[in-house]
Amino acid sequence: MRVHYDFSKMKGERNPYISRLKQPITIRLDKKTVSYFKALATELGMPYQNLINLYLRDCALHRKKLEFKWHHRGPNHRNDEGRQTGQLCYSL
Repeated sequence: MRVHYDFSKMKGERNPYISRLKQPITIRLDKKTVSYFKALATELGMPYQNLINLYLRDCALHRKKLEFKWHHRGPNHRNDEGRQTGQLCYSL
């Protein structure tokens, strides 16, 4: 085995399987969430989309699920349309 390899003359080729590895999607995130991941990605020196993908992959691998509960505020709390309001709470 050589101590040093010269890759400067090697022709670079793109990965022909890259299109099978990731699926492009459209997702709507609130501004604070995007800002958080952009700032964290800048600290880590990576694209924020990759960071979000890593986070979601970790959630999928560990089968993390959100627990949703709707807390009613009572009969006197109504929105502009006269409907009762509440608060959505969640936890991992």
